[in-house]
Amino acid sequence: MEHVETLTRYVTHFVDQLVYSGVEHVVISPGSRSTPLAMTFAEHNGIEHWVHLDERSAAFFALGMAKEQQKPVALVCTSGTAAANYYPAVVEAYYSRVPLLVLTADRPHELRDVGAPQAINQIKMFGNYVNWYQDLALPEPGLHMYARRQAARAVDESLAPHPAPVHLNLPFREPLIPDFSLPGLWREEGKVIPRSSKGINSLSAEQAESFIERCKPLKRGLIVVGPQMDENLADEVTRLASRLGVPVLADPLSQLRTGDHDKRNIIENYDALLKSETIQEQAVPDYILRFGAMPISKAYLKWVQRNEDTVDHYIVDSHQSYREPAGIAAQFIETDPVEFCRQLSSQLPEGDERNEWLSLWQGMNKTAKDEMLKEPEDPLNEGHAVVFLADALPERSNLFVGNSMPIRDVDSFFMATPKDVRVMANRGANGIDGVVSTALGSAISGRRTTLLLGDVSFFHDLNGLWMAKSKNIPLTIVVINNNGGGIFSYLPQVNHPDHFEELFGTPVNIDFAQTVGMYGGIHTKVDSWDAYRKALMESYTDEGLSVIEVVTNREDHVAFHKQKWKSVEEAISNRGVD
Repeated sequence: MEHVETLTRYVTHFVDQLVYSGVEHVVISPGSRSTPLAMTFAEHNGIEHWVHLDERSAAFFALGMAKEQQKPVALVCTSGTAAANYYPAVVEAYYSRVPLLVLTADRPHELRDVGAPQAINQIKMFGNYVNWYQDLALPEPGLHMYARRQAARAVDESLAPHPAPVHLNLPFREPLIPDFSLPGLWREEGKVIPRSSKGINSLSAEQAESFIERCKPLKRGLIVVGPQMDENLADEVTRLASRLGVPVLADPLSQLRTGDHDKRNIIENYDALLKSETIQEQAVPDYILRFGAMPISKAYLKWVQRNEDTVDHYIVDSHQSYREPAGIAAQFIETDPVEFCRQLSSQLPEGDERNEWLSLWQGMNKTAKDEMLKEPEDPLNEGHAVVFLADALPERSNLFVGNSMPIRDVDSFFMATPKDVRVMANRGANGIDGVVSTALGSAISGRRTTLLLGDVSFFHDLNGLWMAKSKNIPLTIVVINNNGGGIFSYLPQVNHPDHFEELFGTPVNIDFAQTVGMYGGIHTKVDSWDAYRKALMESYTDEGLSVIEVVTNREDHVAFHKQKWKSVEEAISNRGVD
């Protein structure tokens, strides 16, 4: 069998098995050595291919698709440093539990480590940030079923023990162009690897009953839901909270602040509340039952650490893990969170349990909400930029949030709403790189997407805008431009003015209007709240890229937030909450 036929059968069976195993999208970074993969993906009518010129942005674009759809997405590049540009997105995907199939083409073994051009050591180059790695065999006659097995296993490994990237390194010899006119390619009768079947991990009836017996007598319970993407959890966890009579501290990425589920027990202002030492002391629970990752709120983390010895902590996770950065002695419960809530709810009386503990939290939450949402008397500020954005968001849409200050402002100012809005962010490694591309990837599902981010994050991924122009992906971007890194103003570095601006403030000083125009977008710089609201509404009628620039003052940002937290504490004190 000649080389071209061998190569073609090997790669077509590999790609076809990925499609059969459920992969629907592939993002391709152009290059030569990856020609067999790129052409085969483009030829297969069962998968949609996306081409991105910048590898770093391409990887984050794939991450966004996989995050939004909760399905593996393939990512293809040529040999050499192209794969190194995938590294930041691979790290983020690993820590945020997003399945990616990273397929790096490589030189054949005889061209490795001999000074051949565009050849680097790609063996296990992503280290421990993948669930599985394989350096695949070179295409040889009769290895098409081997290729299928590797493809099928790659999909399985990307989903267990928890969703994460896998890395397959595929060496190819020249010539690299497949011949799709050959007979017997693609799927042959009985020649596919069957999909794996996965059941639900649940507690035994005895384990569930034991947990209820332990917690039910304790009246001061607390459910906490951190960042997570399972939309089925909202109904079940709020039903459990209602039957237990406990508050639910809902992180903005918990998917609990939005949607039509019962929100009577939802506490969205807990970060502002826990800034007060008085409230911290009044609101200590008997136990905390947490779902999802650790919440964004630093005030919550410090509060948990402060009460480690007096509060029982339980962390429910569908995968074996130790996601407890507070360093407390928590008990991990490895089970499906939705099924766990159902099991416990079935052993509790139907109806709503109301008590003084729940009323305390509900009253404090309402008071805090009233203070946080007071009509702004100041000029444009980050907090009310979130408030008015939440009002304007379309039904059935996505809100993607940048790190540093934007996600914290969403935590503070995005209140519960019945709207169907998914709120997402890259909170695995918490980086500011690739945010534009990740948001664009999340937008390809058809849900109108809004990205809220700062000027430094926007600058970091301007190349990501190319995909919006190339594929005409509708996206509204709200850029909070305070000309630098606003989050550093909250840190001790601000007390060293001789070096602060250069090393930490990092003013960008870029006219974003010209950049947005280069990528075919509509740029609007607003100077009032009326102009901001108008720009938001107009952006949602446009089918392309709209960038709204909200210019704020970095120096005023800290004072604004501290005043809000102080007003919350004073309002609760004046109302005599005890």
